[in-house]
Amino acid sequence: MEIFQLLDNLEDLIENSKKVPLSDKSMIDKEEILELLKEIRIKLPDELKQAKWVKEERERILAEAQKEADGVVKEAENRIISIIDEHEITKKAYEQKDHIISVANESSRQIMQGTKEHADELLANLETSLESILKEIKQDRKELK
Repeated sequence: MEIFQLLDNLEDLIENSKKVPLSDKSMIDKEEILELLKEIRIKLPDELKQAKWVKEERERILAEAQKEADGVVKEAENRIISIIDEHEITKKAYEQKDHIISVANESSRQIMQGTKEHADELLANLETSLESILKEIKQDRKELK
């Protein structure tokens, strides 16, 4: 920045000024100092405008970055919620599948048991009928002899 150079020049002028004998005072060229101060005053508003612009631009960039970061975080949160929901749905689907299979297996076992009992009952009735018929046949054969 030019202002710093001008301030350095002013400082050099003061430090390199002639000393007043027997004192801590210095003799300086009034016109030279006033000219440097005038240049500083002229340059200062431009430098302040640039500094203000830099500050505003920095704030704008930070706000934009924060907005973008918030968007990324929100998107990540939504994705996490979606994954959790999908996980819960999948978990419930597996639970339902297991329940349905369990119910189906139990129903199948009961149907099989009922079928076996019914078949046994039919066979017992058939056996009784056949024994009765066989008895009659034996009786009829006896009578024929």
